[in-house]
Amino acid sequence: MRPTREQANENRNRIIETASRLFRENGIHAVGVDAVMKGAGLTHGGFYGHFKSKDDLTTAAVGHALRQSLRAEPESMSLEEFISAYLSKDHRDAVGDGCAVAALGPELARLSGGQRASVTDYVRARIARMEKMENHAHGSSDRGKAIADLSSLLGALIMARAVDDEELSDEILSETRLSLLRREESGSG
Repeated sequence: MRPTREQANENRNRIIETASRLFRENGIHAVGVDAVMKGAGLTHGGFYGHFKSKDDLTTAAVGHALRQSLRAEPESMSLEEFISAYLSKDHRDAVGDGCAVAALGPELARLSGGQRASVTDYVRARIARMEKMENHAHGSSDRGKAIADLSSLLGALIMARAVDDEELSDEILSETRLSLLRREESGSG
């Protein structure tokens, strides 16, 4: 029996959500269509009813992860709250649910231009949000500072996830968080 349009949409969303999580946990190139479909509780044969190719799925899954990240963040979050949450042990350890750019950075850079459009949109939106948070806290914003802060956040999270020494990982998060928060308290860039 053929699924209803609503069931087909639910299945497509489940595939995208599953791929989004598995890609962040294991890497885009390490996860095959079969693993995504199994994780979504669907048969491999149904994949091509939803997507033309794995590249098509990758575009949808990466875009979903990035939009989900922005939607999950409260509009009223302060820059200090964002820094503290982003550089937390919980975020570091939640690779499958955490920042897709930090989890997939080098792989994202190797995607085709069209596949990277959602990453560009996310980075622009993240910079704008950081400028807005900075403006709320200090009455002004500095785009250059927002870009540098975002780069520090991403780099620290990538490094904290990359090392095999939990104490060093914790120190990377803590020291970067403290440095960024001190800069915020002093209002300097």
